[in-house]
Amino acid sequence: MRETAERIIIPPRLKPGGTIGLVTPAGPIRYPDKLRSGISILEEAGFKVKQPIALTEEEYLAGSDEERARQFIEVWDDPEVEAVMAVRGGYGALRLLHYLDPARLGENPKILAGFSDITILLNEIQRCTGLVTYHTPVVTTLPTSDEASRRSFFETLTGPPRAITPPDLTILTGGRAEGRLIGGNLASLCHLLGTPHEPEWRDGILFLEDVGEPVYKIDRMLTQLKVSGRFAQLNGLILGTFTEGDEQEKDWAKQVWARASQLTEGGIPLWGNFPVGHTARNLSLPVGMQAVMDSKEGRLEFIEP
Repeated sequence: MRETAERIIIPPRLKPGGTIGLVTPAGPIRYPDKLRSGISILEEAGFKVKQPIALTEEEYLAGSDEERARQFIEVWDDPEVEAVMAVRGGYGALRLLHYLDPARLGENPKILAGFSDITILLNEIQRCTGLVTYHTPVVTTLPTSDEASRRSFFETLTGPPRAITPPDLTILTGGRAEGRLIGGNLASLCHLLGTPHEPEWRDGILFLEDVGEPVYKIDRMLTQLKVSGRFAQLNGLILGTFTEGDEQEKDWAKQVWARASQLTEGGIPLWGNFPVGHTARNLSLPVGMQAVMDSKEGRLEFIEP
């Protein structure tokens, strides 16, 4: 396991007219129209966009491991590119880690943006380099992101992250906590347990989301984090969405909250219904930045180094 970086590095902000380089480190491009719409949103916001380098699709992957890793490194090394953004999630980021040298990436700090399976890259690169990465919509979900999520996306990449005070936040266990923000997709993070690439949980504030998983599987993964001792190392836990947002699944969310409450036993602040996940409301979060959970105000604050 590579040593966890102690310092926190903020990558250069995305400037007006700056260039965003697109990568496909996981699944293939299934919906070209969504890609075109996402690129249009980026361009209308005043940014230049470099299209992803063409790869040879391999079933559920955008290309071979070597191709996807080479694409990622070439886009990162491109001197014109100021931000590297994933086209989509899917599966495949875990298979890239063998080919990437986080230390080399850290020597050329840039914004890395995405979510879902990209959780693996966000947390591993941040852990090894200290470089803050960004849990944001991917290009193909920007068209279905609501106005608040698009605004959060652009504000987070162009300036200091603003405190988030969600109006529908549910405080399951109150209290105040401070720690380095880690997290993202629950299944992806569980796949890192016991590997050289798992996050540094100690004194962290963990946020979680997932989609397409029945509640018993979410229970299984949360329980795995508990029995493996990871929850005991946390200062706080934030639960996002775990469905695609159907109204009829609200009771499902409450089951997840109840199980998380059992597992944390009231020992740390625990929030539910935080606006992050595979829905139209997916606010951007800086992975690796020091954060404060203020349950009294219902606000997540960020502390820049």
